[in-house]
Amino acid sequence: MTDKAFVPPPYPHDRLRPIIEAARSAHGDVVDLSIGTPCDPPPAQVMDALLDPDSAKGYPPSVGTDDFRGAVASWFGARFGVDVPIPQIGACVGTKELVAGLPHWLRLRDPGRDTVLYPEVSYPSYAMGALMAGCRAVPVALDSSGRLDVESIDDRDAQRALCLWSNSPSNPTGKLDDLTAVAAWGRANGVPVFSDECYVEFTWNRGSESTILGEGLDGVVSVQSLSKRSNLAGMRVGFFAGDAELVHFLNEIRKHSGLMVPGPAQRAGIVALGDQDHVNDQRSRYLERLQFLAQMLASYGLEVELPEGGFYLWVNSAGAGGWELTERLAIDLGMIVSPGEFYGPSVVDYIRVAAVQPDDQLELLASRMSC
Repeated sequence: MTDKAFVPPPYPHDRLRPIIEAARSAHGDVVDLSIGTPCDPPPAQVMDALLDPDSAKGYPPSVGTDDFRGAVASWFGARFGVDVPIPQIGACVGTKELVAGLPHWLRLRDPGRDTVLYPEVSYPSYAMGALMAGCRAVPVALDSSGRLDVESIDDRDAQRALCLWSNSPSNPTGKLDDLTAVAAWGRANGVPVFSDECYVEFTWNRGSESTILGEGLDGVVSVQSLSKRSNLAGMRVGFFAGDAELVHFLNEIRKHSGLMVPGPAQRAGIVALGDQDHVNDQRSRYLERLQFLAQMLASYGLEVELPEGGFYLWVNSAGAGGWELTERLAIDLGMIVSPGEFYGPSVVDYIRVAAVQPDDQLELLASRMSC
C-alpha cells in the first residue's frame, strides 16, 4: 500500500473567478485589487538597460553577476548602513521561487529536521513551500499588536525547525515585526531566520525601515525583490543575503537546478538599485492610494486603518465574513479584493485590498458608490 499522492489545493486567486464574473455581469469593467501586481510603469532608464546586447549572449551566473551583487551590496549599505560581502549575496528568479523551494533545499542540508515555522497570518507560499517539500508547516501566533510572537513557539517545534519565516512589513496585515527579537530567537534556538522584506521600501514611518541584517549576518537571511519597489514584477529579479554558510549552500544548490535571473534583467536590476528617486515617487503614489481607498471604504461603512508598511489595506468585515464582503464589494462596486481566508484560517472575517490600480480606476469605484 502506497501513500496518497500530493494533490495541490486550488490556487487561492483562482477561487475568485465566479466573483469576478458576477462583477463583470453587474458592471462590465472590474477594478482588480485582489493581487499586489504593480500597475505603474517601470523607470525608463531601467527599461533602457534591457537593450544591452552583451547581457543576453551567454548564460548568466546563477548566483548573480558580480556587478549585480555589487549593486545589491551598495544598496544595503546606502539604505540600511549594513555591510554585506558580495559572496554572501545571491540572485533569485523573483522571491516566490525562493520561498517555495527553500524547505526542500534546507531539508537536504539538514535531513533530521522537517518543520517550517511561518506567521499564522501570511502569504500562502510559506506554508505551501513546506507542504510541497513533504514538511510540516507550523504557524506561529501573532501577538496582540499583530507581530510575530516568537516566544509562543513550542520547544518541540523549534527543535525540528528548518527555518523561521518573518515577513516585515507583512503581507497582508502591514505590521512590522520586532526583527531584533526574531533574530535573537533564531540564534538562541539554532534555527535559521529568513526575513521576507520585499515591502521594506514602503514602510510608512521612515524611522521604522529596517532589515534583519541590521542585527548582524549570522543565522539570518534577508529576502528582497525589485518587483514592488521598481514595478518589475514581470522581470523576476530578486536577491537574498546574509549568513555566509546558508547563502553559499543555497547558491550552490540553485546552480544545479538551473535557476538563473536573465542577464538583461540583472542589468536592469543594477540600474534600478542605483536609483532611489523612482522609488520615492512610487511611495507617494501608494500612500495616496491607500489614503483614498481607506476614505472610500470608510464611506462604505467599514472601519479602516492605514498599514505600518506595504500597499495593502487589511479590513475587518465587521461580522459580515470575508467571503461575503468580497462578494458584496464585487456586486456593488465591481471591486475585486481578497478574502482573509487566503492568509490563514484565523482571519476569515477580513479582506485584503491592494492599492495598486491607477487613480482613474480608483475614482471609478468612488463614482459607483455615489450612484
